[in-house]
Amino acid sequence: MPAGCEGQPGPKDKREKTMPGEFDKRPHTRPTFTDQEALDFHARGKPGKLEIVPTKPMATQRDLSLAYSPGVAVPVKAIAADPATAYDYTARGNMVAVISNGTAILGLGNLGALASKPVMEGKSVLFKRFADIDSIDLEVDTEDADAFINAVRYLGPSFGGINLEDIKAPECFIIEQRLKELMDIPVFHDDQHGTAIIAAAGLLNALEITGRDIHSTRLVVNGAGAAGIACVELLKAMGFKPENVMLCDTKGVIYQGRTEGMNQWKSAHAVPSKSRSLADAMKGADAFFGLSQKGALTKEMVASMADNPIIFAMANPDPEILPEEVAAIRQDAIMATGRSDYPNQVNNVLGFPYLFRGALDVQASAITMEMKIAAAEALAQLAREDVPDEVAAAYAGSRPRFGRDYIIPVPFDPRLMARISSAVAVAAMETGVARKPLKSRQDYERALSARRDPVAGVLARVFEQVRRRPKRVVFAEGEEEAVMRAAVSFVTQDLGTAILVGREDRIQQTAAANGIDLKEGIEIHNARLSTRNAAYTQFLYEKLQRNGYLQRDCQRLINNDRNTFAASMVALGDADAMVTGVTRNYSAALSEIRRVVSDKPGHRAIGVSLVIARGRTVMVADTAIHEMPTAEELADIAVEAAGAARRLGSIPRVALLAFSTFGNPESERSERVREAVQILDRRRVDFEYDGEMGADVALNPEIMAAYPFCRLSGPANVLVMPAFHSAAIATKMLQELGGSTVIGPLIIGLDRAVQIAPINVRDSDLVNMATLAAFGIGG
Repeated sequence: MPAGCEGQPGPKDKREKTMPGEFDKRPHTRPTFTDQEALDFHARGKPGKLEIVPTKPMATQRDLSLAYSPGVAVPVKAIAADPATAYDYTARGNMVAVISNGTAILGLGNLGALASKPVMEGKSVLFKRFADIDSIDLEVDTEDADAFINAVRYLGPSFGGINLEDIKAPECFIIEQRLKELMDIPVFHDDQHGTAIIAAAGLLNALEITGRDIHSTRLVVNGAGAAGIACVELLKAMGFKPENVMLCDTKGVIYQGRTEGMNQWKSAHAVPSKSRSLADAMKGADAFFGLSQKGALTKEMVASMADNPIIFAMANPDPEILPEEVAAIRQDAIMATGRSDYPNQVNNVLGFPYLFRGALDVQASAITMEMKIAAAEALAQLAREDVPDEVAAAYAGSRPRFGRDYIIPVPFDPRLMARISSAVAVAAMETGVARKPLKSRQDYERALSARRDPVAGVLARVFEQVRRRPKRVVFAEGEEEAVMRAAVSFVTQDLGTAILVGREDRIQQTAAANGIDLKEGIEIHNARLSTRNAAYTQFLYEKLQRNGYLQRDCQRLINNDRNTFAASMVALGDADAMVTGVTRNYSAALSEIRRVVSDKPGHRAIGVSLVIARGRTVMVADTAIHEMPTAEELADIAVEAAGAARRLGSIPRVALLAFSTFGNPESERSERVREAVQILDRRRVDFEYDGEMGADVALNPEIMAAYPFCRLSGPANVLVMPAFHSAAIATKMLQELGGSTVIGPLIIGLDRAVQIAPINVRDSDLVNMATLAAFGIGG
């Protein structure tokens, strides 16, 4: 088992850090990036992954006077008179400190406080991404437990909670317990309790499937470090009998009377037993928790377990035993690991963001055992329910169902925050640690659902589905360095085969000069030398012969124009999707593609852009094709955009925008929008829509409330603009002003999947566009 679990400096297992891109030196796990790409990612733009953004306007002298002197004196006095009002007038109630001394960084061991900073920044990012919690990382440069405690204990007024991270055992036990005694805010060591909560949730479901009773189930836990002991304590609190839980370490069974390698935390879980080795303990065991090291569990041990054994091999990056090794011995086992490439991943990101969200929202003074149990039970219950479209999309449309391969929800389940955080908040209220009880659990759950940021989840689902069904994607401008890097990344991330169009000698030279490894999974196709030229030329000639093109014109286009060649590959089924745009402006590339690829029958090709701003995702159309659409075209645009929103997992609420709102002021140009709404009425479409309305009415529920007849049930998430120029201006302005991210324009409605990236796009964004094309957005 890792040395860090035994109380010495050394690596320890982590489960929340299993997202793509974390520390690539892992046996049996292919890196999804190079070392240089990881360094470039952290160095690009503002170094690091965090920044501070004001939540109040700071544009005028009055704003500054309110934010600082003299206006700031008013909340100062209010807080001095009533400290509880700090939650009303400061960011404390949504702020968590992520604190480490770097003595057990991921699987890298004791590298010091400063070296832990990228990890702590990453943890802060996860808090924001999954639970909208603001977080600051603090690296404390001491290995002395007392000094660490004294540095942290006085930070209580600044934060609503403390998340301890990457601190080696046994100091982590001492530090957490002492800080919990000294501070009146939640203190939580995720390396211990986060793992325990997720594993307990999975175990509850495994017990349900195998028909076992928690009070009689016999469990063996291998690994007596931070996570192992936390698992044992939580499971005993949930109903496991102490005599049925056998804890093991590198010395074997922790039995009563043992003296070698013992400490007070191990001794608390010693049991009377004649078993001395892990192999002895495993005979007849119902369940196994591994928090140790690769290979700790042997096939012989698995064979000796009871019928329908439950095996959670959670060591990372390599579990104690692989699922395929277990399957070779017996078919009745339920398996879970810490890895994302197997079913039932024990991933801490399912726990800590939502645990803190619930604790912060009721201003809890601590995280109690009951709150951890509530989180585990809510997570277990969620896995038993039908999954929403967002989760089904990640499984290539086949909905996972509660069973042996689905006992733990996946991280991109949109219900996690509402379910887990509300359960935690209620448990805090019931145990008396909540200083601001909820008025209504239902209202709280609705507020949490609205707070969730869906965009990263949308892209995660897209990537996951493409990995399950890898595609052949043509990168038309294959001689460009950024395109080569994108192609390598596409292949490395197991998204499919990348086809570079260009001259092989030029591509190889550029790759060698820039240190790009064109690995297996990348093909190079020279348009002039392709054996498919004749077929592509004939196809194009049949398509264009009545538009003034001779056969030799089509041959010239196939030989010399890479967009035409690449589009022909897709049109004739030699590739699944295409991406271009790096060297040509959008309209030129679109014209070249539309010579080859027609609109899908019964559809209209349009451009849509995803705008992500402050946790909201809105689709804007048409941002690429129709300059001044007619009423009929506006109705078509609304239908196509609503379909794209559904494809990405949203329930469309479409607003047809104008500068007027429901006839005020009267405008001839707004008449087209009103007519488009009437056309949609006649078509009896199956999504919410209304118009004409201003953008403020469409997006702001308070303003929308002034129009009680409005058909939209909430703020619009699809905006149909009255003209191409207004759509393009609005999206580009939002992107350049900052605070918003714009993805697109994405082409939808073509008969084949084609996407055009903005000129001079970054390689990472090009991978996103290629993956969206492979996902089927565009075709």
